[in-house]
Amino acid sequence: MGSLEGRVAVVTGASRGIGRAVALALAKAGADVVVHHARSERAAEGVVREIAGLGRSAVAVAADVSLSADVRRLVAAAVAAFGTLDVWVNNAGADILTGDAATWPDETKWDRVMAVDLKGTWLCSRAAGAAMLERGHGAIVNISWDHVLHGMGNPTAVIYGAAKGGVLAMSRCLARELAPSVRVNVVAPGWIKTKWAESADVVTQKSVAEATPLKRWGTPEDVAGAVVFLASPEASFITGETILVGGGVVMA
Repeated sequence: MGSLEGRVAVVTGASRGIGRAVALALAKAGADVVVHHARSERAAEGVVREIAGLGRSAVAVAADVSLSADVRRLVAAAVAAFGTLDVWVNNAGADILTGDAATWPDETKWDRVMAVDLKGTWLCSRAAGAAMLERGHGAIVNISWDHVLHGMGNPTAVIYGAAKGGVLAMSRCLARELAPSVRVNVVAPGWIKTKWAESADVVTQKSVAEATPLKRWGTPEDVAGAVVFLASPEASFITGETILVGGGVVMA
């Protein structure tokens, strides 16, 4: 895993799941971390304590990534806390699979996912990219979804596919726009054991594993490893690329 000693990283949606794993992996690689959350203050502070236990510094910052004023405040908070900004991971995403959101009308789900997953990634990439350009270096890693290259036939997948496909296409454009100072890459997870997956029935859990060439579900840590690599100096000649972390279900 690449070394990020002395670097400062921001991870959006870092209070749980993939975001938490990414924040911890970046800290283990040597980075100080801004743990972003929307409303989960207690969980985010727990991640901050875990990072402190690894010997790195961290702060928790609340922000709505779909609002430009909040995004600017998040960037400012990172710079105020650590003096610089080297890595930005756009992981924040709207959950429309669990809780009350699962019962929302499809149009409401669409609007929320587009606001957080797509617009939020755009706003954060623009703001972080501008700050990185001022410093002459930086790495942005955006989280997409492997099935945007493959397709999945259900109404929820259409919503996520539209947003996450937009993230992938937008990232390639940003990679060209922000080069050569700032690298922009994508990690596209597949079937990962997150909150929804853990609540899935036994049949679903078994069928996903059986349909995966590597014969298991992925873990948040699997995704985090790819993110750390793309953020690290070891990936210094990589930009505009997508790493699929899906056990081979989708191959590009």
